Amino acid sequence: MSISYNKLWKLLIDKNINKTQLGELAGISTNIMAKLGRNESVQIENLARICNVLNCNVGDVVEFIKEEANE
Repeated sequence: MSISYNKLWKLLIDKNINKTQLGELAGISTNIMAKLGRNESVQIENLARICNVLNCNVGDVVEFIKEEANE
């Protein structure tokens, strides 16, 4: 199973906020923002901070993608 933050990036566009601004508003380091950009896992605490700033739920920013088995 892989992680995708595409919903987060779309939400930022809708709210006219860039990644740097989000990091500053949520108190998240540039390293965590880089992990998000690479679709890597981050602590739920960081996602909660993002959701607090954007006034949304975790499901609005992250998506788990089921990997299909090769048959």
